[in-house]
Amino acid sequence: MLHKKLVKFDNDFLWGASTSAYQVEGANLVDGKGPSCQDVKEVPEGTSDLTVCADHYHHFKEDILLMKELGLKAYRFSFCWARIMPDGHHVNQEGLEFYDQIIQLCLENDIEPIPTLYHFEMPQALVDEFGGWKSRKCIDAFVEYAKICFQKWQGTIKHWVTINEQLIAMAASDLNGNHENDKVLQTKNMYQMSYHASLAEKKVMKLLKEIDVNAKIGVVNAVQNVYPYSSSPEDVLAAMDAEELMMYMLLDMSVKGSYSFRVKSILKNMDCYPVQEKGDDEILKSSKPDFIGINYYSSICVKENKEHRINYQLPPFFRSSMFEVCPNEHLKKTKWMSNGIDPLGIRSIIYKIYNRYALPIIITENGMAYSDVLENNRVHDTYRIEYLSAHIKEVLRAKEEGYPVFGYCPWSFIDVVSSHQGFSKRYGLVYVNRTDQDIMDCKRYKKDSFYWYKEIIERNGENI
Repeated sequence: MLHKKLVKFDNDFLWGASTSAYQVEGANLVDGKGPSCQDVKEVPEGTSDLTVCADHYHHFKEDILLMKELGLKAYRFSFCWARIMPDGHHVNQEGLEFYDQIIQLCLENDIEPIPTLYHFEMPQALVDEFGGWKSRKCIDAFVEYAKICFQKWQGTIKHWVTINEQLIAMAASDLNGNHENDKVLQTKNMYQMSYHASLAEKKVMKLLKEIDVNAKIGVVNAVQNVYPYSSSPEDVLAAMDAEELMMYMLLDMSVKGSYSFRVKSILKNMDCYPVQEKGDDEILKSSKPDFIGINYYSSICVKENKEHRINYQLPPFFRSSMFEVCPNEHLKKTKWMSNGIDPLGIRSIIYKIYNRYALPIIITENGMAYSDVLENNRVHDTYRIEYLSAHIKEVLRAKEEGYPVFGYCPWSFIDVVSSHQGFSKRYGLVYVNRTDQDIMDCKRYKKDSFYWYKEIIERNGENI
């Protein structure tokens, strides 16, 4: 615990906010866009599909002016691959033009655009053609897509992101087309797909430096700050293993170009070690990211898996013979934050990530989910303000100690379609007037958290 008064952030600190294409844009088959894997997935009954979302496609000018009013220094968003390349092979100029308008309008308003190439979606055509990330053909397809984007915005974009949350992108069948009924084979596929994505990511990093030497490129991970259930050596080792599989495995590949010895052992024991080809090691060692993006919402708690049996009914990355995910009795939980709220965890993660990789860090997602209610054209989301304030304080403490965190982007700028809960689960600083069943007018309303964050940015975090 620091006992001195917290100071403000650096003047060049990137106060931002985040969205993703498939959750915010809508217009899912408009102006030449092809269907993505998100467009064809089964939508849970009673929740919104992706036809309209927050209708950012038709409101982006209004939304960027709201970002300017908020005082954002950065907008972290994503391109929809299927909007730029509907069939995964040919360019849709209208798609490129849409994103160019967003980028240019951001720049005109002194907002740095930070685009993500891959955020939970790819052209469904590539899934139909060769199985998406299950095939090595997807590596070349992704590199070609990245090349088009890098060349289009050469000298314009300062910070690129490769893949958002590979952990989730490769685990959830709806996000990648890995609709395998056999859970054992599904898990094996997941690790192979992840390996292919890591190869693609490395090729893309190298490619950017050849096209735009001044641009920086980073990876964004859903970090898993894992606590042991008890101080027993077995629980402590279980927590270490959980972090190795769910966090360090992907970052080790991104930064070091190899799995740790522990991960290699675990994957081989699970019969999930990916098939490799000659020349892969050279690709994996050919480049590294310039920075690491952290998506942090909450921590998890695990204990020893005493039966050492893999529960294939769990989410894919929770499947292990070494650990079991369990409740953390020390954290406050809410309806949508079922793992508990843990502000100190974001500082712990900054320590862990930087101490292992020594790369600059940007917080690319951090947010509080709630079923917000609009009353008299206002949303009084004190719970979100408390959550964000507590987390920003921990980020500042890490910066005071010397850790190079250069930006903070809460999730999300505006209410977006949640992957499985639609609009009943909201994160935005700006309310979108619609429900899952009724699109209404999608009018924007600034929540109390919008005004609070505006003041934080104006004061540059001073006296938060």
